Amino acid sequence: MVFLEEMNRLRHDILAMAAQVEEDLGKAMSALRNNDDELAREVKAADAVVNAMQLRIEDQASILIATQQPVARDMRELVSVIKLAGHLERIGDYTVHTAKAALKLSGEPAFRSLERLERMAAIGTRMLRASIAAYLNQDAQAARSAALLDDQIDGEHKALTEETLRLMQEHPELIKKAVRLLRTSGFLERLGDHITNICEGIIYIVESTHEELN
Repeated sequence: MVFLEEMNRLRHDILAMAAQVEEDLGKAMSALRNNDDELAREVKAADAVVNAMQLRIEDQASILIATQQPVARDMRELVSVIKLAGHLERIGDYTVHTAKAALKLSGEPAFRSLERLERMAAIGTRMLRASIAAYLNQDAQAARSAALLDDQIDGEHKALTEETLRLMQEHPELIKKAVRLLRTSGFLERLGDHITNICEGIIYIVESTHEELN
C-alpha cells in the first residue's frame, strides 16, 4: 500500500513537472512573439523550479529503489522515471534558450519564419501532453502515436532552415539575427527529440522492450 501511494505521488510529480515545462514554453514563445523582455526573464527564473522538481523526482525514485526492492515492471518504471525527469529538465533548458532568443530577436518583417517556430512549439506542446498522458495511462501505443509528431517538427525545422539560409544570402546584414533564429529552431527541434525519448521510455516500462522511434 505504501509503495503504491509513493508511486502515485511520483507520477503526480512528473505531471506537475511537465505542466511547468509546458507553461514555460508557452511563455517563451509569447515573449518571442511580442518581444516581451519581462516575460522572457520569468522563464529564465523558472528554470530553477524545473531543476528542483527534477532532483525531487530523482530522490524519490532512488529511495523507492533502495527501500522497497521493486522488481519487474515497477523497477523498469522507477529507472525510466529518473530518465524521464532528465528529459523534461532538458526540455526546460531549451525553453530557457528560446526565452533568451526573445531578448535578442526583433520582430522585423524579414523574419516571417517566426511563424514556423510557433508551429514547432505548438506541435511540441501536443507531443508533450500526449506523451505524459501515455505515461500516466501506461499506454505504449499512445506513446508511439505521440512520437510520430516529431516528424512534423523536423519538417518545420528543415523548411525554416532553408528559408533562413536564403534570407542570409539575400540580406547579409541580417546574418547575425538569422543565426539566432536558426539556433532557436534547433532548440525546438531537439525538444521534440527528447519527447520522443520519453515515449521510448514508456514503451520500455509497458512492454519491456527497447524500441527506437522515428
